[in-house]
Amino acid sequence: MDKSSSQFSLLLQRRFGFYYMTQLFGAFNDNVFKNALIIMIAFQAVDLDLNVNTLVNLSAGLFILPFFLFSATAGQFADKYEKSSLMRKIKLLEVAIMVCAALAFYLQNINVLIGLLFLMGAQSTLFGPVKFGILPQHLKSEELVGGNALVEAGTFLAILIGIIVGGSLIADKEYGKYLVSMVLVCTAVAGYLTSRGIPLAQAADPKIRINWNPITETWRNFHFTRQNRVVFLSILGVSWFWFLGATYLTQLPNYTKIELGASEQVVTFLLALFSIGIGIGSLLCERLSGHKVEIGLVPLGSIGLSVFGIDLFFAGFETHGAEILNFESFLQQPGAWRLIFDFIMIGIFGGFYIVPLYAMILQRSEPTHRSRIIASNNILNALFMVMSAAISIVVLNSGLSISALFLILALLNIAVAVYIYSLVPEFLVRFLVWLLTHSIYRVNKLGLEHIPDEGPAILVCNHVSFADSLIIAGAIRRPVRFVMYYKIFKIPILSFIFKSVKAIPIAGAREDIAMLKKAYAEISQALRNGDLICIFPEGEITNDGEIHSFKPGVKKMLDRDPVPVIPMALSGLWGSLFSRKDGPIVKRRPRKFLAKITVALSEPIPAEEFDTALMEDKVRVLRHEK
Repeated sequence: MDKSSSQFSLLLQRRFGFYYMTQLFGAFNDNVFKNALIIMIAFQAVDLDLNVNTLVNLSAGLFILPFFLFSATAGQFADKYEKSSLMRKIKLLEVAIMVCAALAFYLQNINVLIGLLFLMGAQSTLFGPVKFGILPQHLKSEELVGGNALVEAGTFLAILIGIIVGGSLIADKEYGKYLVSMVLVCTAVAGYLTSRGIPLAQAADPKIRINWNPITETWRNFHFTRQNRVVFLSILGVSWFWFLGATYLTQLPNYTKIELGASEQVVTFLLALFSIGIGIGSLLCERLSGHKVEIGLVPLGSIGLSVFGIDLFFAGFETHGAEILNFESFLQQPGAWRLIFDFIMIGIFGGFYIVPLYAMILQRSEPTHRSRIIASNNILNALFMVMSAAISIVVLNSGLSISALFLILALLNIAVAVYIYSLVPEFLVRFLVWLLTHSIYRVNKLGLEHIPDEGPAILVCNHVSFADSLIIAGAIRRPVRFVMYYKIFKIPILSFIFKSVKAIPIAGAREDIAMLKKAYAEISQALRNGDLICIFPEGEITNDGEIHSFKPGVKKMLDRDPVPVIPMALSGLWGSLFSRKDGPIVKRRPRKFLAKITVALSEPIPAEEFDTALMEDKVRVLRHEK
């Protein structure tokens, strides 16, 4: 996606627009159906042998159960068959289910409706792996964040509107069942019609032999997913988000009624704030991440979820009197606006958290197994949602308040974040890089298209400051392995970052010949593994802002592994906080905050044409690019 274009331009393109509307109609219809059924149960369960609470929990369980039973099979279908055709067949199944649901609503047959809710859950289970698996086939790498952001924002808003529409329509005692029936069937038909416009998406692995045993297939999928540690932990992060979201949404009605003493209007209002917040956060991700998968936003999301989750505990207020607060009365309470702000911010930071995780799962999953990996994620999501209900029951039955439950959630979120980021420091490193490049520096990027999406290459760059590696890592989409002077590698705090990104320390032949040989061996192995290497051939950070003579180390690397070499230059850093101008940082006043710097690259040079002096000249020219 061109940087000047908006992610919303995807909505006008056939490769995304029809898909987007199809999944939007599905999310809306699911929630119209579920909420209309729950409201009907609340008013008509007196005619049945089971009580209201049992029926409501049974309904929720029956909708989630198919994710455990059929997700493994759904993932195989999505990888084996062409996806656009599969989506149309699944949407036809939705039409058939909704026609039956319309008849059951007309007859007010709750038993049949509960059974159809199970079938709707099965339909959603089949749709999930195709829904996400098709995105990387129709979107470019730089469009994944924007596309995922639109999907997440749209899904939560569709859920919100569906809940409101379903509850409002069925509440009309005279025409409610007709209105709900009409909306369900019309929306299902609309979803099928939009699915017909989705372009072809070829099968990822048509030779798959379907394993119909959900237990063994689920185990096999989890075993494969665990082989990619970053993807697996990202899946755990996504499932944790659904744990948090399910708890907030499930407890919101009782929290509003019992602790805030407010009406159903306030429940809907707070639900809307939460959903709109997630939509805003999701859409902001594309801008904040610079059109690339920026996992540095995930820790930022974690921090916000905990900070505002904790504040939610203190933001509650006690109501006096027996009257239930209507919407206007609620807004007049002393702590109402603080509570409103907390709900919006929890949603926004939730968007920061979830969108990059989904995008990274799609980007880093093996294409032939992508849909099955998503199916595994759906199973874990369902499991975590069940766990959220169980833990909520235990906490609330122990005598603690719902506010206390929200506090426990926020504290647990800190523990989960520390656990995940300690196992995969890349999340935290990217967060630190993102902070640096969005606070101290303003980075202009030129020529990034010259970096290949995959395969080995060497970046050759001038060395201006102690932050050069971080700035380059933040600008480039691919992971970069830096070759750096060992004394810089050992700088406290920065050392943690350099080790996390697998930087390669190097020393001069006169300082440590063994380290030098080890560095060359490690560089060679990295290039043979298809990694992107970055080296600063000056061998030191500039003391005067000028480029020093390049040393011949790159030529020695190319003699062992002939790979393309990409000239790169940093400009605007001299005189900034981490440069050497005016002496050590600790002995001078901070200067040049928000410095405007440029990272510029030019066309790769084949290994056989490489010349050290020529490369130095190219970097000098690039340094003046703006």
